[in-house]
Amino acid sequence: MSPWHGIVTIAKRELVAYFTSPVAYVFLVIFLLLTGFLTFTAGAFFERGEAGLGAFFAFHPWVYLILVPAVGMRLWAEERRAGTLELLLTFPVAPWQAIVGKFLASWAFLAIALVLTFPVVITVNVLGDPDNGQIFAGYLGSLFLAGAYLAITCLTSAMTRNQVIAFILAVVVCLFLLLAGFAPVTGLLARWASPAFVDVVAAFSVVTHFDGFQKGVIDSRDVLFFLSVIGFSLFATSVMLRSR
Repeated sequence: MSPWHGIVTIAKRELVAYFTSPVAYVFLVIFLLLTGFLTFTAGAFFERGEAGLGAFFAFHPWVYLILVPAVGMRLWAEERRAGTLELLLTFPVAPWQAIVGKFLASWAFLAIALVLTFPVVITVNVLGDPDNGQIFAGYLGSLFLAGAYLAITCLTSAMTRNQVIAFILAVVVCLFLLLAGFAPVTGLLARWASPAFVDVVAAFSVVTHFDGFQKGVIDSRDVLFFLSVIGFSLFATSVMLRSR
């Protein structure tokens, strides 16, 4: 049996489980309303006078900080709480296949939420002549950003059977990765640390690597960073589940 068959089976099971619960639809509505409000009201979309989605993507690291852990906190914590983790791992699939399958299902759910923001793209194209290549890069970066947050939440969910604790731990870790490259934080570090140290800290920030995508630049180093965060977090999840 192909390894991908087990992954696809788990992913389908998880994705269907999302949409059999009203929680998924509540999340989608909240995500769309929140991004719309932040883009057009808080982001002063119409006052900017530019054909672009800078105001749209600028808030994604902060929106995902709360919403992505809310999506991923149940991945393993719920399995452990309900006592179905052992049953899942007795299926004819390797543990890594179950981990990747559950992750991909949640990532696909977040991708669906992101695709549903297409009216924003239509709006900016109707009002002006934007660089759609830059918009595509922004969406790609946003998807990678969501994946990184989700993989971290997958790890924290494997650490505890309590979903609230998994959520809080994920928010704290993601907040660290967010603030590491935040201008006020790097400015504060620069007062007492060497520029090399500040650059190293900033290199671990999701903001540093997401900025390039917002500008329309798909840099392999930024892609590698997000894939590394995802890969390491899923590997650590595997180690955590085996230890349990």
